[in-house]
Amino acid sequence: MANDTVAQLPDYLSEEILLNPEKREFPPFSLSKLLRTVFDPTDGCRVCILTDFAEPAALIKDFAFLGEDGYEVQKNAYKYFYEGLKDGVLDELGMTGGEMFAYEVTNGSNLDLKDECWDTDGNQLSLDKDIYSKYDIILCISTWSATAPLTAKCKEFGFRGATMHGMNDVILNSGLAVNYDEVSADAEKIRLAMTKADSIEIDFELEDGTILTANLELGGQEAQKSHGLCKGKTPDVANLPAGEIYYVPRNANGKFPMKYEDGTLGVLDVVDRDVIKSTLIEGNQETIDAHNERLKDDPMTGTLGELGFGTQVLPVSYQDIQDEKVLGTCHLATGRDDHLGGDIVPDMFKKHENSTHDDILFAPHKTPNFNVKEVRMNKDGGQEVIIENFRPSQFIMDALAKS
Repeated sequence: MANDTVAQLPDYLSEEILLNPEKREFPPFSLSKLLRTVFDPTDGCRVCILTDFAEPAALIKDFAFLGEDGYEVQKNAYKYFYEGLKDGVLDELGMTGGEMFAYEVTNGSNLDLKDECWDTDGNQLSLDKDIYSKYDIILCISTWSATAPLTAKCKEFGFRGATMHGMNDVILNSGLAVNYDEVSADAEKIRLAMTKADSIEIDFELEDGTILTANLELGGQEAQKSHGLCKGKTPDVANLPAGEIYYVPRNANGKFPMKYEDGTLGVLDVVDRDVIKSTLIEGNQETIDAHNERLKDDPMTGTLGELGFGTQVLPVSYQDIQDEKVLGTCHLATGRDDHLGGDIVPDMFKKHENSTHDDILFAPHKTPNFNVKEVRMNKDGGQEVIIENFRPSQFIMDALAKS
């Protein structure tokens, strides 16, 4: 790497930090810095906070949820964002507003939101009429991701926003404390190295040494990036923490392992972009049967809508929203992908509650029962290794080192 296009890698990309990301030092979380960096310009913008509850009318009124057990995400939204805005950040950034509203929890990733919402006085409002059309910047800090529905709404109503579901203390002190100009620059370097790929091959190694391979055809498409910046006045929604490059697969075939929420392990068979069946490796056959019944009842739930690669060095947060952004990990997603520029929209599903976008993250802490042994990119008649044993390859590190 000794040429004039190469710069010194920053400390957070050192070998020691890559091996031990929990040792990376972050500045204290600053709401002012985050909003200024992500949304510049902020002057003159009216901002609000959205959150979700099973009983929104009762829990948002007079901030009743603050006196209840649980609600970590919502309490962080209040403490670090609502109070932060009211305690000087609005004035500092030339913004107005700062109100907090609640809508009914969707119970599914990226499901469309009901229009009803409530303010802290207990008044019922309309998201379309009273929120999307009245605010310039909307910060959605929720239990379930709302990136897809808000991305559609921002194009209709013209606002900018950020979705930050699952926010916990680790995320606040790492993934939301970074400099997003740096995150964007690193993501762009990797995007340029991987854009216009013809296909990606992923080898998964099971504990018994079995290798499963999935092949995802990309058709030479431009790689996209989730980089955390929503600057200017163009309607857009940033998904925070950010830091990934991604594609919408044109086709996919092969096999990949799946770890279910109850710990059950299965092998998923993919034919022509669709997961067609799951086979038990270990755990509960009932879990496998339930998945297969869902695939049979509504095949769109098994259509692959995303292939993503993390670009940041961050500690494990045990929330996929951050952990899928870690350099050396990759993830697939099934379901809707219209917010990513794909062709899978909610109307294509048999039931509304099935029209989710569900990430399947492959990372050492999440899937210790199998290894991402190697990820290969086929491009321009050649092949480059992207990931080896959950570590970024030399090809990726060389890309990050370019000035």
